[in-house]
Amino acid sequence: MAHARTSAAVGLALVAAVTAGCAGSGSHSRSGSSPSSSPAGDGGAQANPAPTESNPPGDIPDNQVYVAFRPGSGFTGFTVKVPEGWARTEQGATTLFTDKLNTVRITATTASAAPTVGSVTNTVVPTLRAQVPKFSAPKVTEVNRHAGRVVRLTYQGDSAKDPVTGKVVRDAFERYAFYRQGHEVDLTLSGPVNADNVDPWRIVSDSFAWR
Repeated sequence: MAHARTSAAVGLALVAAVTAGCAGSGSHSRSGSSPSSSPAGDGGAQANPAPTESNPPGDIPDNQVYVAFRPGSGFTGFTVKVPEGWARTEQGATTLFTDKLNTVRITATTASAAPTVGSVTNTVVPTLRAQVPKFSAPKVTEVNRHAGRVVRLTYQGDSAKDPVTGKVVRDAFERYAFYRQGHEVDLTLSGPVNADNVDPWRIVSDSFAWR
């Protein structure tokens, strides 16, 4: 009888050990199943991001073609090259050429004297400060262009809110004041501050000529 009880006890111990081993194996299998979901997670993290713009918004292409603009009758005689294909708008004595985020503004007026660094600083800058949202960083200098010595005003300001997206762009401006015999033409070039339009704006401002 003692031998039988001993055998039964050993049998129960073996059953318990096997049961525990199976339970351990099942637990390990469940815990090991979680890594199988990691490749999907990694795949999501490694998904290709949206492509980065090759040029900052507002860059004028290097292959842009320029065409001569001449004002209609009743305006001062001059010519200036503007980018071909840009939308044209007439606002009295002002002509606008726009494309996406860039603008060429040409305004013809009369003036009793040639503009100077002092007159632009004391008269034009305060006017623009009141008109341009968040006007800042004005700098007035004299520069040489093909038409001769001109006064250039550079500054920054916020664009008007886009009527569709509601977005506002921080713009950089270059304003050139050309003068001859009582006639003044103000040429203003503008685009986003992060755009590289140095060469295009030089082409336009250098092309101005009286006729």
